[in-house]
Amino acid sequence: MSEKKLDLNALRMLTYGLYVVTSHFDDKLNGLICNAAIQVAQNPTRIAICINKTELTHEYIMHSSEFALSILDESTPMTFIGLFGFKSGRDIDKLSHVAFKKVVTGCPIVTENSLAALEAKVSNQVDVGSHTLFIGDIISTEILKEGKPLTYAFYHEHLKGKTPEKAPTYIKEEKQRRHEEKKD
Repeated sequence: MSEKKLDLNALRMLTYGLYVVTSHFDDKLNGLICNAAIQVAQNPTRIAICINKTELTHEYIMHSSEFALSILDESTPMTFIGLFGFKSGRDIDKLSHVAFKKVVTGCPIVTENSLAALEAKVSNQVDVGSHTLFIGDIISTEILKEGKPLTYAFYHEHLKGKTPEKAPTYIKEEKQRRHEEKKD
């Protein structure tokens, strides 16, 4: 097989949703937008999330060994996505701007713009380079409302959303494309 340059855009054809992953550390709460979440086992029921090691939420999950995942509705506004996807919990209290409630572990679930929420205790973690894959045993779930889950494809195609540099799906060439778009 001849050597080819990787076309990382092929990875964009994988399907993803958009979620808010939250955690806590002592009395502090934080969350971020995540597009890398999947159910990985049925018995016990487990999910996996992938979080950049530099994120504050990563630090909180490492300390508490707990996280919650809120499944976003397709009607979620970009201002909400921007709050959790492009702002740092080191600079602002994100959860003070949205409706949420604490669940069994003390993690917050975001009730605003969410269809359902899952709460998990970390059972395993895998260092995958820039990110950590956290595998969690589901300890509670809640349906919040009916609707269509927000997919990453919908976010890009209809909301014209961008991929943050810390996302596992970020493509370096996108940074150059953004720079060129600003010049036009």
